[in-house]
Amino acid sequence: MLKAFLWGLLATSSLILGGLIASRFSLGKRTVGLVMAFGSGALISAVSYELIFEALTLGKMTGFPALGLFAGAFAFHLSDNLIARFGAGNPLDMEASPHSRVVIPMVLAVILDGVPESIVIGLGIFKEGAVSLAILVAVFISNLPEAIAGSVGMKAAGASRRRVVLLWFVIALVCAVASVAGYSLFRTASAHWLAFVQAFAGGAILMMLANSMMPEAYEHGGKLAGVFTVLGFCVSVMMVILEHS
Repeated sequence: MLKAFLWGLLATSSLILGGLIASRFSLGKRTVGLVMAFGSGALISAVSYELIFEALTLGKMTGFPALGLFAGAFAFHLSDNLIARFGAGNPLDMEASPHSRVVIPMVLAVILDGVPESIVIGLGIFKEGAVSLAILVAVFISNLPEAIAGSVGMKAAGASRRRVVLLWFVIALVCAVASVAGYSLFRTASAHWLAFVQAFAGGAILMMLANSMMPEAYEHGGKLAGVFTVLGFCVSVMMVILEHS
């Protein structure tokens, strides 16, 4: 259980790192956009080879993987719409005005991205006895632009550096606890339900990529975002190969 917590905290520690970077330095939008693109590519690979493929293996000849995939996508879509109604909009949108950035909805949006990823980290430790390197790297990289973009908005709204970093630290702890949940709550779950959970996380992450990270990556990174997306995908695939070689 402690192992799951520490790995989950390591994966989400990039939220704290992103907050520190954005609080101390002024990063260009193009730089943040390219980081988003790289993280998007890494997550696409992790979802494909670590989540959906594994879900299809566990739930072979059942409808559980498909059910989980669409349930995760619908859950993200519904939650995203509810959060937008509170005024947070896209937590990765660096063009939003400070007045449109309500801290609580923004935090909920980031947690909505991080919790499914963290649950999968804990679930992987329970099943394999070790964390998936590809998932770990993809989550770590993809969290950086979220924290940077969110911190830029909070700084513009007048939040202190200490408050910004403390907020990301709390969110990282919440996600680490989600890793423990993934490790401990599914001990007695059948293979079919494990397939559902992994596909659910995959659906939620894909929706987040399509609605938030990739549009922002292209808007701020331009056509070079495609190159960095491919690079992120390749790095994540190499991690998968190294794990299984």
